[in-house]
Amino acid sequence: MSKAARSTLHALDATNFFMADVQAGIGPFVGVFLQARGWGPGVIGAVMTVGGIAGMLATTPAGAIVDATRYKRAVVVIACVMTMFASALLWVSNSWPVVALSQVATAVTGAAIGPALAGICLGLVHRAGFDRQFSRNQVANHAGNVIAAALSGWLGWRFGYGAVFLLSIAFALLSLASVLAIPAHSIDHDAARGLVHRDKTHDPDTAERWKMLLRHRPLLALAVSLGLFHLGNAAMLPLYGLALVAGHRANGSVATAETIVIAQSVMVVAALAANRLFRWRGYWWVMLLSFLALPLRGLIAAHVVSLWGIWPVQMLDGIGAGLQSVAVPALVVRLLQGTGRVNVGQGLVMTVQGVGAGLSPALGGYLAHAFGYPAAFLALGGIAVGSVAVWVLFGAEVRQACKDGDAEVAPEPSQPAAAT
Repeated sequence: MSKAARSTLHALDATNFFMADVQAGIGPFVGVFLQARGWGPGVIGAVMTVGGIAGMLATTPAGAIVDATRYKRAVVVIACVMTMFASALLWVSNSWPVVALSQVATAVTGAAIGPALAGICLGLVHRAGFDRQFSRNQVANHAGNVIAAALSGWLGWRFGYGAVFLLSIAFALLSLASVLAIPAHSIDHDAARGLVHRDKTHDPDTAERWKMLLRHRPLLALAVSLGLFHLGNAAMLPLYGLALVAGHRANGSVATAETIVIAQSVMVVAALAANRLFRWRGYWWVMLLSFLALPLRGLIAAHVVSLWGIWPVQMLDGIGAGLQSVAVPALVVRLLQGTGRVNVGQGLVMTVQGVGAGLSPALGGYLAHAFGYPAAFLALGGIAVGSVAVWVLFGAEVRQACKDGDAEVAPEPSQPAAAT
């Protein structure tokens, strides 16, 4: 690999590292920030749900834009600017409309960043190098989350929540610099959307592509399983932080930072292991393992609300989310290889996933308010059993589709390729 190619991939790694704090804005700190200003768990859950719905609606169009545009770096740049805007809004005002607008802007940003970075990665290294490089990208992303969370927790404890907002803006600026360091000409935009054949006669029209996606049973099984998983999973972390603070067991920013650092540290290990697990057992088994982590996590969270209980609860989160962060985009690429609609497929999966994630805070907040935190954790963990059931039911079709995807993969250089 040439020096220029290595430099390009290092810039991609840096983008994923700094983007970790950008993709979710101040993320889980929103809950404790609003709680410190008198907001209750139900209202917090509702405003976070507004953001989740906005993200859900934006993901599929965002994937379609990434497939169509030859300015994928610009998508990331715009997302960084929006995140800075959202952070500024949240700091300026605590009124419900302003907080809701901030959450909407953050969610739309997150919806665009995922497909954009996956598309850039696929355009740089092609299908043959995607699993390895994307696993490396996710290691960088989770490492960035660890550093950002640790810094946020310390800054929030030492200087107050204002320092957390400033850190988010600093990471956004560093993300801008990193993505602009990726040469635009190094991205192969046909490969970036999973189009194997350069002959445009092999590229179906828009209507046919959409019909293909909506009839793709393995892709839909993946989407529904993830939707159920995130319906139970998304509220678990912020609720656990709120439970600790409500019981006067921890400082808000410190406890939230600890939960993130533990989970993201385990995600680094899970992301490192994911590529080997793909080769050993296949994508279906890796996804099943990730789904099984959540019911156990909910059971532990319901019975252990303490500082030491953070460890098993968040380690399980790290296993599930860490494996999925690599497995889901890689599986979508495998399932849709050759269609030219990889990124809109990513968006479609993220949309259904976003339905679950968007409804989860409101559901979790209501359950915690009406029945208490332990009952909420048990209910959220129980929902994930549905994701396991769907995944097992469609297991044979998913595994066969992965084998068919293997047949589409031609040997390609696992390094940045010149755009055509």
